[in-house]
Amino acid sequence: MNIKEFSSCISTPLASIFGSGFLVMVPILVGTVGDKALYAMAAIILLAYSVGSVIRFNIKNVEPLLNASPKKLTFDLERASDIALILAYIVSVSLYLHIMSAFVLGGLGYDSNFNEDMLTTSVIAFVTVVGMSKGLKPLEILEKYSLAITLLVVTLLIVAFGVYDFGIYNSKESFIMPVPTEHSIWETVTILAGMLIVVQGFETSRYLGSTYSAKLRIETSKYSQIISSVVYLSFIALAIPTAHLLNGVYDDNSLMTLVGLVVPLLLIPLIIIAALSQFSAAVADTLAATGNISEIADRYISKKKAYLLVGVSAILITWSVDTMEILALASRAFALYYLFQTLVAISVSQSKIEKFFMLILAFILGFITIFAIPAG
Repeated sequence: MNIKEFSSCISTPLASIFGSGFLVMVPILVGTVGDKALYAMAAIILLAYSVGSVIRFNIKNVEPLLNASPKKLTFDLERASDIALILAYIVSVSLYLHIMSAFVLGGLGYDSNFNEDMLTTSVIAFVTVVGMSKGLKPLEILEKYSLAITLLVVTLLIVAFGVYDFGIYNSKESFIMPVPTEHSIWETVTILAGMLIVVQGFETSRYLGSTYSAKLRIETSKYSQIISSVVYLSFIALAIPTAHLLNGVYDDNSLMTLVGLVVPLLLIPLIIIAALSQFSAAVADTLAATGNISEIADRYISKKKAYLLVGVSAILITWSVDTMEILALASRAFALYYLFQTLVAISVSQSKIEKFFMLILAFILGFITIFAIPAG
């Protein structure tokens, strides 16, 4: 295996998975299930890996059919999934930049819903204008650097939380576990369903076919999920004993508050990586959305109009709902896309066992699409 090609191919799904997940998952999980956050994260990861298996099945089995003469049902479901993915990317642009705004403004002491919406709108407008005039390809280089810096900062946070936990253990004191906000079982399940977005991104390997082989994309998609799973579970496990310091306040930028209390030296790097990673992810999803729009409706919508459509839609979402609501909306949008991809896989599978498990997965994704709600 070509190591350079492998690392280049895996950077896209890894960057997408780490796009926003580590920034928001601690306050949402501990606010919803308290000290059971690790188990909840494991369940979300297991679901994501199952969906990833479907994506990898489609790379291997569906792509060759789409390039030949697929069944009408398969083609129609694939086209429906393309449309759902465009909607998911548009919501994600608003989500990423909302999180960026929350961390930047929180660091400056000017965080409010109005200020978040204003800054998010300004950045979306900037990205849209640059895209319409020059295109966003030159900004894609940010993805490579943001991934490396993100992994470094996450690693340092894991070490810092570990040192904090060890200090408590070594002093013979008892760990203070976080107390979740009061929720019914139904609310808990539907809030956790709205967290699918924090592990989303592995599907990007599906759309690198013009650059990398199917075998390489399958491998990098799988390993991106394995690597991110290990990092996320470690992060959650070590952050849980520190979460009581939030005193029950679980906001979109609560991780910044927590880091400021546990390891202040990493606060500024965290804000910087939040800004860099979220901006980079928003650029990547803007490019993906406009590319898909142009591919589906190139006769009717030019590239410039596609940028304008994505930008205006993202701004409308920004002013309609807050960060947690956008996060749940993004999870629902991606769940719809994954649902269509699962139905595509069912339409070509020759195994009754595969179809049975895919139907169960489709039911779960349908549930998320309909019922996922924001935390809070």
